[in-house]
Amino acid sequence: MSSETAPTPSSLSNEAVLLVGHGSRREKSNEQVRTLAADLESRLGIPVDAAFLELASPAIDEAVAGLAGAVSRVSVVHLSLFAASHVKNDVPLAVKRARAEHPDLEIRNGAHLGVHPAILDLLDDRARAAERELGVDRADDEVAVVLCARGSSDPDANADVHKLARLLYEGRVFDDVRATFIGVTEPTLDETLHAVARERPDAVIVLPYMLGDGVLTGRIKDGAAEFDEEYPYVEAAPGEPLGTDPRLLDVLGDRWQEARTGSVEMSCDTCKYKVELDGYEADEGGARAMLRALTHSAAHADRENVDDDPHAHDAPSHHVAVCTNQTCAADGSPAVLERLRQAVRDSDACDARVTRTSCLDQCGDGPMVAVYPDGVWYGGVEEADADRIVSSHLDRERIVSDLVHDTLQ
Repeated sequence: MSSETAPTPSSLSNEAVLLVGHGSRREKSNEQVRTLAADLESRLGIPVDAAFLELASPAIDEAVAGLAGAVSRVSVVHLSLFAASHVKNDVPLAVKRARAEHPDLEIRNGAHLGVHPAILDLLDDRARAAERELGVDRADDEVAVVLCARGSSDPDANADVHKLARLLYEGRVFDDVRATFIGVTEPTLDETLHAVARERPDAVIVLPYMLGDGVLTGRIKDGAAEFDEEYPYVEAAPGEPLGTDPRLLDVLGDRWQEARTGSVEMSCDTCKYKVELDGYEADEGGARAMLRALTHSAAHADRENVDDDPHAHDAPSHHVAVCTNQTCAADGSPAVLERLRQAVRDSDACDARVTRTSCLDQCGDGPMVAVYPDGVWYGGVEEADADRIVSSHLDRERIVSDLVHDTLQ
């Protein structure tokens, strides 16, 4: 963080930071977030609390409530590597709810870690450590690096992995640096390693682009070990994840400064929720993004304890969102919400979660009810219509045609 832009002590009074991590069933991963929060607090000289999207406590709303009585401003900083749905949808939705709950508290939403020079330096050091383990030197030997990230359904996030790999290559003497993924998208780690082997380098360093040493990092290390056995003419070794390296504090400090000064820059030009991208047309639009975020939250709330898959979902078949904003509420949406919930509970065949949501931008046509993943919006819904929506649409997959206001497909 530049000394020219560093805040003065007087400007820091009554301010706090909320560091938001994903959350894990592995307490070691959650402790990493808390450690970084404590280290960042020492760096910045103001309170820094940790919060989690799921699977760990406190949740964002709980953490904000704890800070609300002590400070007047909270800057939310994301401990996320890239800007996918959690950064673009889930955290902003939680922040919006927190603002409504605490109108006197100023809450500013920051950005993810992203592509940053400190992270490039950290990855370079991880590669050097792996080189020493193998007894090779990139100055004398042909060394290839495979940078392996989790993978996302968001092309914007995946593109940043490729950008990071290219920046790691530029200015250094690696013979090759390639981006790859452990899941969700392509190229897969196995495919990339086999392709690199055809170039016959002396060594291949597999860098897990992960924060912690969790399940996915383990899979990446296993993939490197299997490759090493399969190709005896190529030395291969995995690097270590980012961990709690102090250089991450440089990144988090910059993201905090951006949040508190209102200078956060997101990649809106290539965001599938903001613009229509080929192959992702169904994701464009704020309402779609919000409802997908609600569905995602419901899926995580419902899923069972799955030790071998850190992101497996045990989601309901349908997610029903009922607008309870001012106009719809005045037209009776709270009664619709409760009747839908009761009808779902009474049904033997229905597998659905019913939640309230804020404005769906259809004021005057409500109460509005959106059913996902079908993308069907019902308008002018009355309490008496709730049983029909459940018994026909949710139980038997038959849309209630006379109530349809719009479809989002």
